[in-house]
Amino acid sequence: MRRLAGLLLACLCALPVGAAEPEKKPQATPPTTSTVTLVCEAVYLPAQASWVRTVTVAYDRRRIREVAIDGQVVHSFAIQDTLILTSQDNERIQIDVASQTWRSDFRGLSTSQGRCERTPT
Repeated sequence: MRRLAGLLLACLCALPVGAAEPEKKPQATPPTTSTVTLVCEAVYLPAQASWVRTVTVAYDRRRIREVAIDGQVVHSFAIQDTLILTSQDNERIQIDVASQTWRSDFRGLSTSQGRCERTPT
């Protein structure tokens, strides 16, 4: 028994200090995000009803992180050149951030288009 204890003690002494502890990796700081808010006045046809839609885009240096329409974060979105493509409640939405325009389609039953203005933040 003493030999086993002596062998165990010799093995433990041969280990470098802190070898039993997992290596701690430095935590990366999350990227700083910025937001842009667009207020879009969309005219829906055939009813010719005008709705004000608010689009909030959160982004960092590398990509767009989040898109919210009227305060509700969209489930998914795609980027194609200057377009943000998404959908919400059966409405397919295209927001062109370069020309600041809104276009949408309710499964062919109703369409809309309009201008957007960037609000100061």
